Amino acid sequence: MYSPVSRPALQWRDLLHPVIAGLISVIVNYGGTFILVFQAAKAAGLDPAHTASWVWSISIGVGVTGILLSWATREPIITAWSTPAAAFLVTALATTPYAEAVGAYLISAAAFVVLGLSGCFEKLIRLIPPGVAAGLLAGILLPFGIGAFGGISLDPLLAGWLILAYVVLKRFTARYAVVGILVSGLALLLLQNRVDLSALTLTLAAPVYTSPAFSLNAALSVALPLFLITLTGQYMPGMLVLRNDGFKTRANGIVTVTGLGSLLMAPFGSHAFNLAAITAAICTGRESHEDPSRRWVAGIAAGVFYIVVGVFGVTLAAVFMALPATFITTLAGLALLGTIGASLAGALADAKTREASLITFLAAAANIKLFGIGGAFWGLLIGLAAHALLNGRLPTRTRYTDTSIAAPAAAKDMVK
Repeated sequence: MYSPVSRPALQWRDLLHPVIAGLISVIVNYGGTFILVFQAAKAAGLDPAHTASWVWSISIGVGVTGILLSWATREPIITAWSTPAAAFLVTALATTPYAEAVGAYLISAAAFVVLGLSGCFEKLIRLIPPGVAAGLLAGILLPFGIGAFGGISLDPLLAGWLILAYVVLKRFTARYAVVGILVSGLALLLLQNRVDLSALTLTLAAPVYTSPAFSLNAALSVALPLFLITLTGQYMPGMLVLRNDGFKTRANGIVTVTGLGSLLMAPFGSHAFNLAAITAAICTGRESHEDPSRRWVAGIAAGVFYIVVGVFGVTLAAVFMALPATFITTLAGLALLGTIGASLAGALADAKTREASLITFLAAAANIKLFGIGGAFWGLLIGLAAHALLNGRLPTRTRYTDTSIAAPAAAKDMVK
């Protein structure tokens, strides 16, 4: 396992792979689910200026917090906006005055600051058995792996080209496989004239301040669900991604810093940003860099790319969103193959807990949605219950050491 105490000097040759990993995570975030932010803005009846302010605030906030946390910890701390929360707001903002929604954002952010300062979340994370954590992560990421190959039905040339390029590069120069599929995929899109930048005009975004209003209705119908959805759907799997790849940064500081950032940016439209999960896995694994002590550069790179997009607001975000969906899903799935393989190997390594880990994996992959809460929470809940029933009890405290969370030899072989 990587120990943050050892910090070898960074060389120029160490930058390429983590920077590309950071770029891919940003492309996947904007190109994949950012449309939900625009849908929520439309539901709230926001004008273009307030919509651009939302994009500005969330992009700048995510970029700055990611850079600060990655630099301070020397670990790839990737922050992002809450995607499940944005999906929730598409419905919630249709019936909630925008000023009251901003007030609810502030309440939710303040709650995360309190949670981070209390230290309770870190204690909760340490109660999760390593096999269950690995199974949960594998289940969450499985749809992205499947999506990489499902794109063949929709766009056989593009998806087939990316998959072929990935396999060939893995065979002859594994280190450059992810870089290669990004470059070759964009080249193919340009040759097919599927990326039109002729109408692109870079316009600086301007933040628009909205005075918050507070109401009991907004607190219960927006702030409380926003807090719970972000906690269970983003922070929990996000911390497990870090733990699964051997990083030991405590959750308290991450929750506090992102909560403070959300608190500052809420009046400008930002609904919530937090620790990333799926896109973080692109930056925390071996595809980012063979040496874990170099992977923190991916967090810095992602933060810089987010800030660049935020400065220009809707303009650059729209460019990423205009990329073909097949390109985004295939790129993300292939970039996550190593993490999926390592997580599966870690989940099934211990015969005593294999059944509970497998149940966790399948429950998370099923993406159960009940009472407005997403699949990560229910997968974890079912997995913990299975572990307790099959093994008699839950561990009182999981120590994330070399033997408890680092991938076994089989997992390392899978991602070489």
